[in-house]
Amino acid sequence: MASHGEAGKQTGTMDISEHLRTWKLFVNGIKYSLVGIGLIMLFLLIFRTHG
Repeated sequence: MASHGEAGKQTGTMDISEHLRTWKLFVNGIKYSLVGIGLIMLFLLIFRTHG
């Protein structure tokens, strides 16, 4: 029969600096993606070929 406790599980070991670094990279990625999409839309607006 299996025991109810997990021997290898550690609680409370989250590295907050790693979490914050990942969050900042995510936010910057979203920000630059939106800027890139905006530039593409501006490019398409300027060089549209139909009236």
